[in-house]
Amino acid sequence: MRNTFSALNIAHKFIRENVKEGDICIDATAGRGNDTALLCELAGNSGKVIAFDIQKEAVESTENLLENKHFSNYEIHLESHENMDRYAKNNTVSCITFNLGWLPKSDHKISTHAESSIKAIEKGLLLLKDGGFISICIYYGKDTGFEEKNAVLEYLKTIDSKQYTVIVSEFANRPNCPPIPVFIIKGI
Repeated sequence: MRNTFSALNIAHKFIRENVKEGDICIDATAGRGNDTALLCELAGNSGKVIAFDIQKEAVESTENLLENKHFSNYEIHLESHENMDRYAKNNTVSCITFNLGWLPKSDHKISTHAESSIKAIEKGLLLLKDGGFISICIYYGKDTGFEEKNAVLEYLKTIDSKQYTVIVSEFANRPNCPPIPVFIIKGI
């Protein structure tokens, strides 16, 4: 029997329970566009989704998916997620999603990196409104991602506990470097 309880499923459940019609959301790592599409659906026509990816293939894949689903409440940028503060104002964003690692079904040599991911998380914290959250799935394994995973997990320990709650979950009995779901919630 295949276990469908995954980091991504946990993240999507949390997102579905907390993103509302009219929200401003950011997909910091658009990838194939699945998280962007979920955010577009939940934010609705009165909301807005801002997506980023550094790979043209990812941006095109996301645009195709969103067009096929007839969404119009988004903008996507071929740009690093560390520049998200150029596109949203502080204290206005309800949800920011990150999938750290590599683009699914592509070259693992092209992946997110600790330095830009931590900068993006830092900027994202300022963009969040009270009650807003950041959802991070940390993918690592085989030949990549360990340095970023370790650096991000260490950085999370430094986030001000008076302003944010940081939750890091772990699949303790799963082999082969299972992804790590993380949530950072502002104001609780």
